[in-house]
Amino acid sequence: MSKPLTFAMVAGEASGDLLGAALVREIKRHHPDARCYGIGGPKMIAEGFESLFPMERLSVMGLVEVLGRLRELLGIRKRLRETFLQDRPDVFIGIDAPDFNLALERHLKSNGIPTVHYVSPQVWAWREGRLKKIRRSVDHMLCLLPFEAEYYQGHDVPVTFVGHPLADQVAMEPDQTQARQSLNIAGDGPVMAILPGSRKAEVARLAELFLDTARQVHQQIPSIRFLVPAANERRKQQLLPLLEGYPDLDIVLTDGRASEVMAASDAILIASGTASLEAALHKRPMVISYRMAKLSFAILSRLVKVKYVGLPNLLSDRPMVPELLQDDATVENLTNAMLKALQDENWRQEVTGNFADIHRTLKRDASVLAWQAIQSVIGKYDVR
Repeated sequence: MSKPLTFAMVAGEASGDLLGAALVREIKRHHPDARCYGIGGPKMIAEGFESLFPMERLSVMGLVEVLGRLRELLGIRKRLRETFLQDRPDVFIGIDAPDFNLALERHLKSNGIPTVHYVSPQVWAWREGRLKKIRRSVDHMLCLLPFEAEYYQGHDVPVTFVGHPLADQVAMEPDQTQARQSLNIAGDGPVMAILPGSRKAEVARLAELFLDTARQVHQQIPSIRFLVPAANERRKQQLLPLLEGYPDLDIVLTDGRASEVMAASDAILIASGTASLEAALHKRPMVISYRMAKLSFAILSRLVKVKYVGLPNLLSDRPMVPELLQDDATVENLTNAMLKALQDENWRQEVTGNFADIHRTLKRDASVLAWQAIQSVIGKYDVR
């Protein structure tokens, strides 16, 4: 009897964990005895994935921040490379985390292990020189966004536009009443969601800023309540002492459940990242914000070629929702933007209509399409 298929994967953060979990579930649907292992988070582990290192060790953002963890990250990658070369999985799937995964993929591919990269690096936005590295490293690219696939097709890189698993999971018309009941939020008064990110550094830079903004919004809308989903137990322990400084606010801290929090809310204050796309899929007006180390921001702002950082704006190719970044991320600016998101009904209707268009574009059974593309590279180098 032939041995079960083996799938090596590396996901670096919460958004990758979500994608990986849906993919592991689809793989197991076709091959229940398949082994899926590497680095993943709690959602992937819940689907039967074997994580060799804690995913959080890879969750680092910004050029300066990476330097402080470089030795550890290189050590993890070296140990993974040795493990995969010894085990020789049928395919390696790098889920986002391009700076970590592309180098690993290049080494594995050169040693006869097929490689797939799930979530395109933003080469269309900055560091276009990585395209040559991608060609050397990746047998097939899986893109979540339609314009990414067009870009790779124009550069002769095998690619599949799979859409986004979140678009498959989120209802076209999320039920706000049901979400509030699930979270034990009584009544129909205004609710604002606060999502300061899933990384330690993000929460350190954004949580207090977002909570100060909530206090100002509360002064204008005294009946408003606030929901804050903790991405994991570590973020919960990081947030709890901060929340103690805001006894005047009606705040509910949840263990995860970000999707229900978004559905239950009327508007969302959110860190830039994949979560902003999830907020759009829930058809909730939002304000996107971000802060990073000054040096990292100074370098990145000179390298990035696109006009927007938020996925809703990138997909719409216009400033549909406010982006308040770095020095523009002040309590005053965020408060004014959130009050509009909560109270301007004409703007709210326009935004939610555009979000529905985005949802329809991205709803494609992403995990099914991803699995079909992955099948096409298994056995490419006769590794079995």
